[in-house]
Amino acid sequence: MAKSKSDLLQGTLDMLVLKTLALEPMHGWGISQRIQQISEGVLSVNQGSLYPALYRLEEQGWITSEWSSSENNRQAKYYKLTRAGRKQLDEEAENWARLSTAINQILKTS
Repeated sequence: MAKSKSDLLQGTLDMLVLKTLALEPMHGWGISQRIQQISEGVLSVNQGSLYPALYRLEEQGWITSEWSSSENNRQAKYYKLTRAGRKQLDEEAENWARLSTAINQILKTS
């Protein structure tokens, strides 16, 4: 059966962006590509969802941004996780683990 790209559940995009930025600072295109790569193409983040999420995360103080040269010498806005963002990521990851365990338990019942 072929894999299809999935829409992200509401609220999971922020967590995935935070997790991606926990690895290293990145520009928006790099964030969307990393999420798609790590999910083996199952998750796809469109730019229309990503940039509002980045703006929202920056407003919350969970990420910061600065302009810098990209790999191909173009100016790009790079995003970096803050200390508050790392704390938020830990909380969201814990909540996600609890939620996914509960959903898996329900799916296993017959």
